[in-house]
Amino acid sequence: MRCILCILYVFLLAACERRQGRDEWQAGDLLFQSLRSELGSAIEEVTSGAGERSFSHVGMLVVDSAGRRHVVEAFGSGVQLTPVDTFLQRGATVAARLKAEYRSLLPAAIAFALQQVGTPYDDAYLYDNGKYYCSELIYDAFLFANCGCPFFMLEPMTFKSPATGELADEWRQHYEALGIPVPEGNPGCNPTGLSRSDKLE
Repeated sequence: MRCILCILYVFLLAACERRQGRDEWQAGDLLFQSLRSELGSAIEEVTSGAGERSFSHVGMLVVDSAGRRHVVEAFGSGVQLTPVDTFLQRGATVAARLKAEYRSLLPAAIAFALQQVGTPYDDAYLYDNGKYYCSELIYDAFLFANCGCPFFMLEPMTFKSPATGELADEWRQHYEALGIPVPEGNPGCNPTGLSRSDKLE
């Protein structure tokens, strides 16, 4: 009985710690997520991030005038506002915050991201084609806030499995369905790459 009580206490403590961390999130925090989906796994397979963590999605926390918290994100059909609870149901989430010296950019970055609500989702993952994928929305929000000077970095995109060096089957099939070539090597960004930025903590 004592062991069972100890185990329950550990789970309760962990739950309290998670809630406390979530309650401390602030507007402008970036929420990196590992999606429980086939496409999420495909994204994480071809990217690598801080430490051993890889992420397949990212959104930005926003708070409305009534204090309600949402995530502005490019997901599903396009850029949208998603309640935090709905966002968290999709997978494990890690919050990152801009370092203090960069936080003056947040109001403009948030305003830009909110203005994109309704923009279609970019299934092709092509930068600057009038649509948005998740990390591209964040990249452009901070590009705008930083007066057109890149804040995060674009990198050559890869869709190859690091284990084989060959194009991953999921991506080959994805682009065949779209009827366009795989944009291997094109400039772009991904959630894991953003998570490595030295501008975040």
